[in-house]
Amino acid sequence: MPRKKAKSRMYFTQITENAIIRYNSTTNHTLRNKIYNDHIAYPFDKLAENIIHTFKFYYFDVSSEQVKHEVVSFLVMNMHKFKEGKGKAFSYFSIVAKNYLILNNNNNYKKMKSHRELDVLDFKRNLSSEAQIMSDKETYEEFTDMMLDYWENNLPNIFKRQKDILVADAVLELFRRSKDMENFNKKALYVLIREMTSSNTQHITRVVNVMKRYYKRLFKEFQHSGSIDTSNTGSIF
Repeated sequence: MPRKKAKSRMYFTQITENAIIRYNSTTNHTLRNKIYNDHIAYPFDKLAENIIHTFKFYYFDVSSEQVKHEVVSFLVMNMHKFKEGKGKAFSYFSIVAKNYLILNNNNNYKKMKSHRELDVLDFKRNLSSEAQIMSDKETYEEFTDMMLDYWENNLPNIFKRQKDILVADAVLELFRRSKDMENFNKKALYVLIREMTSSNTQHITRVVNVMKRYYKRLFKEFQHSGSIDTSNTGSIF
């Protein structure tokens, strides 16, 4: 007996992104409604549902179903802000949904905590921290790719000395190979960079500290807009 073909678990695809772009490009309300109902409503609904349960956003006065509807409404309100060519729609709307839930979840948690004791074992982590956003592997990888593009476009504009550029490029090469931010401070990384550039630890540390400050700014930009402006080399100091 032939096996049934498994249905795809992908709910937010390139078709969804294309539909969002078409939705934003027209002012015809009838066409917008059709595009939304046919191609966007279900992906937005599923995205909101998955984020609520994955990150345990449960500190609300209403049911998770109602919270989901509120998140979807917020996504629709912000749909016009998505720009074609500046990152993936999935990452952008994931960030929008998470930011909305982080803000409201934390506010509600503070209110509830002031009235009674709560079991907060599932709420030990700081939901507004970068770590929570970075726990989404696909989002983190997209951010890393954009960050590498930023540095490839701006490395000579930020570091003027050739020996600084060599060290910075060696750090970026490690990102290209591993995309593992946890290794950024490990001694092994310094050994590899010394071998690649013949620089001493003090020099490497100085360059890496500059890159870290840019990393923080770029992440905030990505978190806010879902993309990174490769032309922005504004001061971080």
